[in-house]
Amino acid sequence: MEVALFEPRIPQNTGNIARSCAAFNITLNLIEPLGFKLEDKYLKRAGLDYWPLVTVNQYENFEKFLVSKSTKRIISFSKKNGLYLKDFKFKQDDILLFGREDSGLPDSTLIKATFLISIFMPNIQTRNNDQKGVRSLNLSVACGIAIYEAHKQINFQNGN
Repeated sequence: MEVALFEPRIPQNTGNIARSCAAFNITLNLIEPLGFKLEDKYLKRAGLDYWPLVTVNQYENFEKFLVSKSTKRIISFSKKNGLYLKDFKFKQDDILLFGREDSGLPDSTLIKATFLISIFMPNIQTRNNDQKGVRSLNLSVACGIAIYEAHKQINFQNGN
């Protein structure tokens, strides 16, 4: 399994995701342009001293990423219109693709993915019930949920 971040903007999110990748022994793919430099102190701080445990690949654009991963399933994540995470069956060689924090994955990228997945979020109301509350999950939280579910399915099938 691998994780790919499409044009990430917030170094702390990428650092947190790198920590999750280290914990689960997952390659992290970064698709440029990035909203920060890899030497960013916030990126390094969020990843703590786990950076040596993470394989990080950089790609100058989405097309070059696709060419290098042409034999693998690309599982994209979006808050809208996807299969629910709990209903999807992951495979060992899947790549979990996440979009930018501010705009997600563009339609031109979504149509090139093998599958589109959404993480269920109940419609949380604000205290005065006049509008919906949280619009989306933080990128590193969504990524952590997806990594855990995929890892659980692949490594603990049939109650093992």
